[in-house]
Amino acid sequence: MKYVDEFRNPELIEKTAAEIERLATPERHYRIMEICGGHTHAIYRFGLKDLLPDNIVLIHGPGCPVCVLPMGRVDDGLALAEQDEVILTAFGDMMRVPGQRGTPLELKAQGADIRMVYSPLDALALAQKNPEKHVVFLAIGFETTAPSTALTLKRAKALGVENFSVFNNHVTIIPAIRAILDSPGMRLDAFIGPGHVSTVIGCRPYEFVARDHGRPFVTSGFEPLDLLQSMVMVLRQLAAGEAKVENQYARAVPWDGNQPALKAMSETFTLRPYFEWRGLGSISQSALAVSEAYADWDSERRFDIPGVQVTDPKAAQCGEVLKGVLKPPQCKIFGTECTPERPIGALMVSSEGACAAYYHYVHRQHTAGD
Repeated sequence: MKYVDEFRNPELIEKTAAEIERLATPERHYRIMEICGGHTHAIYRFGLKDLLPDNIVLIHGPGCPVCVLPMGRVDDGLALAEQDEVILTAFGDMMRVPGQRGTPLELKAQGADIRMVYSPLDALALAQKNPEKHVVFLAIGFETTAPSTALTLKRAKALGVENFSVFNNHVTIIPAIRAILDSPGMRLDAFIGPGHVSTVIGCRPYEFVARDHGRPFVTSGFEPLDLLQSMVMVLRQLAAGEAKVENQYARAVPWDGNQPALKAMSETFTLRPYFEWRGLGSISQSALAVSEAYADWDSERRFDIPGVQVTDPKAAQCGEVLKGVLKPPQCKIFGTECTPERPIGALMVSSEGACAAYYHYVHRQHTAGD
């Protein structure tokens, strides 16, 4: 297929759904985790869950970087923004992420100089235009967005822009998958792998999932037929008693990843010993820090950042939802105290979070019908 609309062809969707129905034997239950928040969003948006037999249970994974950023790191960013000489810049989806002290948008309303940017290069340009200020870019994302931060660091160093730095919160997907697989009581039959991350890291890093844990792993695109075809590929492996890594999204994902992007990341970043994930706790070597070679552009070296750890609100059962123990509406505060307008839990913060997606595409329709 050559065009996006072909991946939404109703006849092909019906045919693929029928193949899933045929492969999913009624006497067996299938628990499949889609890791990426973009996949969760697409599943609800396109109503794909309604096309699946009841014995296929989809588990929503931790692949939404905004959702897993701990409250303490948000508060650290707010502490930077409160300094008179600092302009804090961030992507738009960060502006409403709550820390213990509120959100960047709320602090901006109180007078802090916080600006939304579309790229870290926009933040660097802002620093060049405002030499009397120090511009901090609040970097966030998996390996998907890390290369753009890496290349911006390289440019800042090459240009000698001294009033720019990065507050680095990039996280990595493989340690999170390992943590899920090692979690006591976790029952998963297979994974739908993240498409965007895989355009950078490729498919080879996932081979441990099949080799060491015996679970099929299929990297998928984001259109309806992408996801349905990926489920067919997973079910065929399970029916044959196989466990291997397959690449459904071959039109965008090279098996060995994007080598120039990986090289830029290796030159500018180093692994943190530990990093706190909102809803999942501390995970070893799961996040990136600015390397020593770029220390002059590292906000954590340039400023005195509090670094206070903040416990997630106990009422929000995000960890249980991330691990598949609960579905979003089973959380005690889902849709009442915790909504996209006033998010409390990690998974309601971003539109790609499992709770936010469920709220927009399922919960609101049901409540409107009532």
